[in-house]
Amino acid sequence: MPTLAKIFLRVCFGLGAASLAVLAAQLAQARAADTSFFITSVGIGNGGNLGGLAGADNYCQTLAQAAGAGGKTWRAYLSTQEADGKPAVNARDRIGKGPWQNSKGVVIAKDVAELHGNNNLTKQTALTEKGEVNNGLGDTPNRHDVLTGSQADGTAFPAGDDHTCKNWTSSTQGAAMLGHADRNGTPSPTMNSWNAAHPSRGPDGGCSQKDLISTGGAGLLYCFAAN
Repeated sequence: MPTLAKIFLRVCFGLGAASLAVLAAQLAQARAADTSFFITSVGIGNGGNLGGLAGADNYCQTLAQAAGAGGKTWRAYLSTQEADGKPAVNARDRIGKGPWQNSKGVVIAKDVAELHGNNNLTKQTALTEKGEVNNGLGDTPNRHDVLTGSQADGTAFPAGDDHTCKNWTSSTQGAAMLGHADRNGTPSPTMNSWNAAHPSRGPDGGCSQKDLISTGGAGLLYCFAAN
C-alpha cells in the first residue's frame, strides 16, 4: 500500500514530466519559427523543371509552412540566365540580408558576404526543414548535390551554355550547376563548394530526375528566409 508521501511524489513527478514535455514542445516550436535556412528534405521530383523561380520559391514556402516556419518569405537559392529578353537573376540577390540559422539555432552565415566566403555550412549544419542531416558522400543514397545554377559568388552564369536547366523549366536536355551540401566529393578544385561544385549530367540529357540522382543528388534546394 503506497504511503501518502509516495503518492504525493508520484503526482509531483507526473506534473513535472508533463510540464517538461510542454516546455520542450514550446522550445521546438520557437526554434522552428526562428529557422531561416534549410535544405529541402525531398526534391520536387521533376528533375530540373521546378516551375521556374516561382515554383521553386513556392516549394520552399510550402515545406517551411509544414515545419512551422511559414511566417517568413522563403526563397530558393537559384540563379537564372539571361534569355528571351529577360535579364539574369543572381541567387545572392534574392535571399535577403541574413543572418540565417538552421532549425537548431546554429547560424550558418551572418550576411551575404559571409555566406559566399567563410561560412558555417557543413554536413552537420546544413539541415533539412525537419532538422535532419542530409545524406552526403559515403551515405546510401548519396544526396549531397543541391541545385543552384550559380557561380561560387552567387551570381548567374553568362548567357550561352546552360547552367540552369533552361531557367528551371527542363527535365530533359540541359545542365544545372550543383553544390555539395556536405562540402565533399570526388577530388577536384571545386569539390568543397557548397554552391558550385559541378554541373549535372546524365543519359537523359542532364536535367531529368534520373540524371540528378546519378551524380549523387535528388533535385534538392537550399531555402533561405528573405525577411
